[in-house]
Amino acid sequence: MSDDEDDDAPHPEAVEVPVEDVLDLHTFAARDVPALVADYLDLAALRGYTEVRIIHGKGAGVQRRIVESIAARHPAVIDTRLAGDDRGSWGATIIRLGRP
Repeated sequence: MSDDEDDDAPHPEAVEVPVEDVLDLHTFAARDVPALVADYLDLAALRGYTEVRIIHGKGAGVQRRIVESIAARHPAVIDTRLAGDDRGSWGATIIRLGRP
């Protein structure tokens, strides 16, 4: 296959996601989650959010660990905690943000 043939391969379309104080990962492919969470935290901090909630689901905890890992390395993250019972319990993570 030549390099020219690679250009004809279908490319997934970019999906524009509104930046709000909640991000639900259920609608995204697992392979996209690390980049999505990092980009989301960047934008949320730039927009001045001081706290966001990322819904990763309860499951086996894989998505939760990915979210925690990204948050631990993100310069705008002050701290993280699991959500309370009224906000998703251990199926969501609350992240406090400062300036990036």
